[in-house]
Amino acid sequence: MIKISALASHSALDVFDGAKDEGFSTIALCKKGRERPYLEFKRIVDECILLNDFKEIPSESVQQKLISENAIIVPNRSLAVYVGYDNLENMKVKFFGNRKMLRWEERKGEKNYYKLLDKAKIRRPRIYTPDNIDSAVIVKLPESKRRVERGFFFAKNKEDFDKKLEELEKDGIIDEESIKEMVIEEFILGAYFNVNYFYSPIFNRTEIISIDRRIQSDWDEFYKLPADIQLSLNRTPRLIEVGHEPATIRESLLEKLFEIGYAFVEATQKLEPPGIIGPFTLQLSVTPGLDIVVFDVAPRIGGGTNAYMGIGSQYSKLYFGKPISLGRRIAIEIKEAMNRSLEEKVIF
Repeated sequence: MIKISALASHSALDVFDGAKDEGFSTIALCKKGRERPYLEFKRIVDECILLNDFKEIPSESVQQKLISENAIIVPNRSLAVYVGYDNLENMKVKFFGNRKMLRWEERKGEKNYYKLLDKAKIRRPRIYTPDNIDSAVIVKLPESKRRVERGFFFAKNKEDFDKKLEELEKDGIIDEESIKEMVIEEFILGAYFNVNYFYSPIFNRTEIISIDRRIQSDWDEFYKLPADIQLSLNRTPRLIEVGHEPATIRESLLEKLFEIGYAFVEATQKLEPPGIIGPFTLQLSVTPGLDIVVFDVAPRIGGGTNAYMGIGSQYSKLYFGKPISLGRRIAIEIKEAMNRSLEEKVIF
């Protein structure tokens, strides 16, 4: 019997909980000092492989352990960040889905999500250089002490951009390496959503499973303050992601969400065959004109799916007659593939 494994971070709890709901055993790849939740929630974690560092995951000993347990890895963002694309693409352990898609989450390089969105003809924000900023922008860059996370700040024009960049560098929040990796995007004014999709080769469809929104510190409370207090504080919110909350979207917009979801899947099939398999998230803005603009892509399980863990999502019920989480949706796909002897379509 297949066992389901994941790096113990990000959305692993949802993966493990969904796996147990479908009768699978689970293996958590835990780092010492960060293992407590996975030991406390004993119902959903059958075994915890304790590591000194997540970088040990591609080692021969860990891989052989997983292979001997007939485990498959469900990748999340933490796996890509801590293990690295080259390492995970060369691992002998089997993965759920197309592991080569993970590299497309980057904003720079030969494989990047802007190329995916353009191939799919999905509207995205314009990209600026520091010298041609002519409108409000959002700047995306890694912080100096938080390389595994991606930082953000807003600027209303080039003068504001220059000022804030200088302040962040002076305060040690960013450094020269951060600036080299910086991407400057057009700021899209609208309502923001994370739409969690699932492409199923077994059922031959692209599903909308759930929608969530980010909770960010210190932005979450900062923007609720009266404008005069925001100005008097004279600080740049760092938008550090600390949680997610469930959301829905008006039904008349679902047509557009399905259009971009299917177009995205088709683009991945052309650029990285066999394309995306399983979960992916499109982070998007709905403008006042009800246009959809995708500003970020996660070609794997999203970070907000724990918001539906244990209760399931409203859109999933429309497919399965019961609310399920995205973690459980992964387990359902694996089980269905096994029942139909089609494992090769979802496990690589």
